[in-house]
Amino acid sequence: MTILHVDLSPHANREARAFALLDAQETRRARRFVVEPPRRRFVLCRAALRVNLCQRLDCRNERLSFSALKHGKPVAEVNGERVSLGFNLSHSGGHGLIAIAAHEQLGIDVEERKPGRNFEGIGRRVYGPAERRLLAQADGQRKAAFFYRLWTLKEALIKGLGTGFTLNPATFEVPEPMLRGERSGRFQFPHQPEDNWQLLDLGEPRFAAALAYRLDRRTPNE
Repeated sequence: MTILHVDLSPHANREARAFALLDAQETRRARRFVVEPPRRRFVLCRAALRVNLCQRLDCRNERLSFSALKHGKPVAEVNGERVSLGFNLSHSGGHGLIAIAAHEQLGIDVEERKPGRNFEGIGRRVYGPAERRLLAQADGQRKAAFFYRLWTLKEALIKGLGTGFTLNPATFEVPEPMLRGERSGRFQFPHQPEDNWQLLDLGEPRFAAALAYRLDRRTPNE
């Protein structure tokens, strides 16, 4: 498992070099952004992903392309053939995170913490009973920190599963030890109890972040 941080701060030369790495489909997608920050985040993250995938797959950039699964999760192809190497990426504000692994079922999420949102109003729609109770008990900066920590943990799980928000995030909860502050834990989706997931809190002072990946079914649930 490799986790990469991408600096998304403005830098004209770096952005130009990154843009040159994109294929025709990615170029069209980048040009559809009507404002600069989202376009910059897309271009820099996709270019960083390309460079690192090409290194691991030992292929030229022009041989690498991307397709999408049923719910939109991207997969990599070399010369039109799908490869087994898995990846996921996320970006927020000035930060991007990329996860690359030998298997496809992984998800990563990063969020810059923004004060002043209706944390409890949003929480009622996306968090379970225990999560909502703990969110209500927090106040001030602790409430914002807890909200974004939970958000990234649940988003990473949903992205790893690959179904998008067809799965209601309020129907499952983060493992109880992680609600108490543990940085890692094992998880099973209620509708797929046979699958074990590893869940990691990657948050740090600059941002909230999380990684989730499915474990081999032979891995004991310790």
